[in-house]
Amino acid sequence: MTILEFKKYFRSELLPLYNEPESAFLYTIFAEKITGFEPKHQRRFSHQQLLISDEQELVNILAELKSGKPYQHILGETEFYGMKFFLNENVLIPRPETEELLEFAIEKIQNFKLQTSNPKIIDIGTGSGIIPVVLKKHFPDADISAIDISAKALEIAQKNADFHQTKIRFIRKDFLKEDLEEKFDIIISNPPYIGIDERSEIADSVKEFEPEIALFSPTSNPLVFYEKIAKDSENYLSENGLIFLEINQKLGKETLELFKKFSQSLLLKDISGNDRMIFATK
Repeated sequence: MTILEFKKYFRSELLPLYNEPESAFLYTIFAEKITGFEPKHQRRFSHQQLLISDEQELVNILAELKSGKPYQHILGETEFYGMKFFLNENVLIPRPETEELLEFAIEKIQNFKLQTSNPKIIDIGTGSGIIPVVLKKHFPDADISAIDISAKALEIAQKNADFHQTKIRFIRKDFLKEDLEEKFDIIISNPPYIGIDERSEIADSVKEFEPEIALFSPTSNPLVFYEKIAKDSENYLSENGLIFLEINQKLGKETLELFKKFSQSLLLKDISGNDRMIFATK
């Protein structure tokens, strides 16, 4: 098959699952990965025959896409906050809402840095390590730690930190059962917050291919992580310390209530108008 012929075949096979722009995007990124041709060269050499090995690889990728597997997992990487990050089935694919959380956090921390040049930051439930890596890039003098219960997730997080040449202390810890070991100036987290009763609302492509431990609350209480963060902040967050949390949009008021004792606590909306973040100052 020529490149053009296979492009038409690839896109037509995906149309039941993806619309025309989506299928075109997927073909472009995977054709570039397998053939090495950038999009402009794909058009230039559209009548050139595909190598048999390249065609077979693309057929295999097509089968994975048709199974519902996220394209980021097939690629083994994704773009987040303008940066490349590695990922696999052991970590969540980062969402735009987390970019919004980071944008807000970076702005606030820049003001906080007027009080301390090297704030101590901890990311609770780090997953692929996107949050601490982005923060370290913006605040190279910060002392950043990140914890997760999953050893496999921490392997990916360390790989991302190494790739971006960022020094972050990764710790395997069951946060719900273990205390923090020192005080921090900033706590940031995007913990599992989907309730068990919401399971039916989650797309199969998410439930089947992304780690449940990172999606669903481990108990019947979807706020269990937020309750622990609020409690731990009494002893492990410095005075005037900051908290940034991504939350379940259905439980905004309930989550905010947990931080009512703080000197400042705000429920923030995302770009779509959903209750999506908590910001608190001790």
